[in-house]
Amino acid sequence: MKYRHSPAQSTEYLRLALKHMTQHDAGMHPTNYTVWYEYVSGTNPALRSELDSLLKGGGRLSEQTLDGLHTRHISELDAKTALRLGDSVAQLVSHVSESTAAAGDEAARFGNSLARWNEELIAPASGSDALASGVADILRGTQQMQQAITTLKTRLAESVRETELLRQEVARAREEALIDALTGLTNRKGFDLALAECLGELQGESVGPCLLMIDLDHFKKINDSLGHVFGDRVLANVGQILRANVKGKDTAARYGGEEFAVVLPNTPRGGAVGLAEALRALVAASRVRRSGDRESLVGNISVSIGVADHFAGESASDLVNRADRALYAAKMQGRNRVVLAPRPVTTSGQ
Repeated sequence: MKYRHSPAQSTEYLRLALKHMTQHDAGMHPTNYTVWYEYVSGTNPALRSELDSLLKGGGRLSEQTLDGLHTRHISELDAKTALRLGDSVAQLVSHVSESTAAAGDEAARFGNSLARWNEELIAPASGSDALASGVADILRGTQQMQQAITTLKTRLAESVRETELLRQEVARAREEALIDALTGLTNRKGFDLALAECLGELQGESVGPCLLMIDLDHFKKINDSLGHVFGDRVLANVGQILRANVKGKDTAARYGGEEFAVVLPNTPRGGAVGLAEALRALVAASRVRRSGDRESLVGNISVSIGVADHFAGESASDLVNRADRALYAAKMQGRNRVVLAPRPVTTSGQ
């Protein structure tokens, strides 16, 4: 049982949790209640530490922020953990199977040795019937042991196959958990993992990735005038363009709502700007069907894109913020354009 608080304690934690919940821009639902309950009760030190840091900055926490906290600190078995667990089970069963196979081979060799010894003892007609009978008993026991181990090997081989199927199912579940259903792109959680992994592989002063933050222009107007069904088609259309043009180690993601992101681990800033311009042009040239009528196509859809290239020591959140600011600048400059984020000015040697 995860929570072992008395009714009186639980009531007090409920009061404190609700007090926090009313002070922020997030829904009063079980997910957020769990975050605040574990915070006020002190049962989750890692969660408490991160929340304390966020609260020091003042302001009201958003639904997105609290959902991220729940995912990182409370979800009992995320997709990444499940995949690791599946791999561990497969490895364990494989090792047991190998050990049993080795034992079976050894027993087989021992049985063969006893069989030869039995033949040598019986062949000379030595009259040592008791000894020969004893050896025969040992031989029968060894044969039975061989049979038992053979059966065990067969069963373990079946377990290995079943575990591999389970590992594949867990891997598929992990993949599905990281995919946005509407666009087919990586979802926000997958984006966070991809960017963290990319930055985690950097060593010293090695060149970091480039990041594209992409936002549909006037998307609220599209939804209001043409309906949310058509808005979903527009999102799916952008997703299709990104899937077709972002390949290899690069990751295209639906960041949230009408915003998308592209992580480019091995692309320099010039190449990132070039790709951004190509994506912008492809979206601007695209047409989205409004209904089943072949003639009913809607154009004038555009995106604004902010590009940022990572510099040594920059955190994932800072990189996203710089790309976001470049995206905002693209919006302010008239939309349907690409803006490259300036890099921080260094004063060393000045």
